[in-house]
Amino acid sequence: MTAYLLERAWLGSAFADDVLVEVEDGRFTSVTPDSDPPRAIPVRGLVVSGLANTHSHAFHRALRGRTQRERGTFWTWRDQMYDVAARLDPETYLALARATYREMAAAGITSVGEFHYLHHQPDGTPYADPHEMGLALVHAAREAGIRITLLDTLYLSSGFGAPPEGAQVRYSDGSVGAWLDRVHGLELGGHARVGAAVHSVRAVPSAALPSVAAGLGDRPFHVHLSEQAAENDACRDAYGVTPARLLADAGLVGPTTSLVHATHLTGDDIEVIGAARAYASFCPTTERDLGDGIGPSRRLHEAGARLTLGSDSHAVIDLFEEMRAVELDERLATQQRGHWTAAELLTAATTDGHASLGWADAGAIAVGRRADLVVLDPASARTAGTGRDESSVVFAATAEDVRRVMADGRWIVDDGDRAAIGRELDDVVSRIWETT
Repeated sequence: MTAYLLERAWLGSAFADDVLVEVEDGRFTSVTPDSDPPRAIPVRGLVVSGLANTHSHAFHRALRGRTQRERGTFWTWRDQMYDVAARLDPETYLALARATYREMAAAGITSVGEFHYLHHQPDGTPYADPHEMGLALVHAAREAGIRITLLDTLYLSSGFGAPPEGAQVRYSDGSVGAWLDRVHGLELGGHARVGAAVHSVRAVPSAALPSVAAGLGDRPFHVHLSEQAAENDACRDAYGVTPARLLADAGLVGPTTSLVHATHLTGDDIEVIGAARAYASFCPTTERDLGDGIGPSRRLHEAGARLTLGSDSHAVIDLFEEMRAVELDERLATQQRGHWTAAELLTAATTDGHASLGWADAGAIAVGRRADLVVLDPASARTAGTGRDESSVVFAATAEDVRRVMADGRWIVDDGDRAAIGRELDDVVSRIWETT
């Protein structure tokens, strides 16, 4: 057992001073505010629980700063993404994911939901081990010190029944049955869990969706939903309903479902999602980078949905920015302030985020929970004078203010690690782009 005295810590509803936490076997065994113990390791700064990144495509990290060099659309960005996808093999995928997850850890992220569809070789032929690319992600997370929910993704079509083409051929298992066989054949433990995903209603024909629902069990299920208005239009043309209604009618919108982006929704969509108590995974820094639009986060919440946050394409890896962007984007869309409290946004980034990934035993500094701690500098140029409370964390802090990170009782990041992470990222991204 190790005891720490947290100078000032978020306990779910408010900050408390001098919080004594005892950690054993990776979990909190006691949490006592206003303590003055004779022996405990001091932890100075503002302390919150570990953050959950609920939507990641690790290989997109290689696109940062490159897709902005020319003007374009979501679809021209997608072509560049396909270029990167075609270049990766298990070795480079492991190296890129490991560096990306280390960047996440340094930003206070202790769990990631990896939306994984780079399953096969570039020509679509399975590897000798059909899980080789997925296991590269699992190993990368372990080496970075964070937990992973591998969201093994079904991808059957380039768009509403058309066959996969180009880089997409390595995404496809050919059928729902083959995909389910692979998902059910992957057993993970410790720092890793297996979830499932459908890429989008574009990528999986409507007739296949009920079979997906029947094969999921109770595992977390994620899906891109209504990211682009064009997706909604095409779905209506193909099936006569919105993507949300299509998924709901197939039994794929429920309390373990995370709907990623959920940007262009009708009033009926919002009611369906809220009534199901589904999660809405918003990724504001990617949604603004791609020009997707601003989703109805508060209306979803008021209908009963639960907000979570992701960094998606990793244009930025900073869940503090994602938190405040939800509120600030709502202000732009409505020309009004005050939609989300800092406490609600912290809950989205911690407790609800972890639960949506199947880690309901994480995301809070509380007895029995996994011992995750994120230590923020309360006196940086950004946070100084802001009040040392939840508003300081959500509306002032950035990833650069993270000084130390603990995951499952083990310190995985110290302030001096950033330079090494930067060198690692620079090396691996350069190698990928040099590949022909």
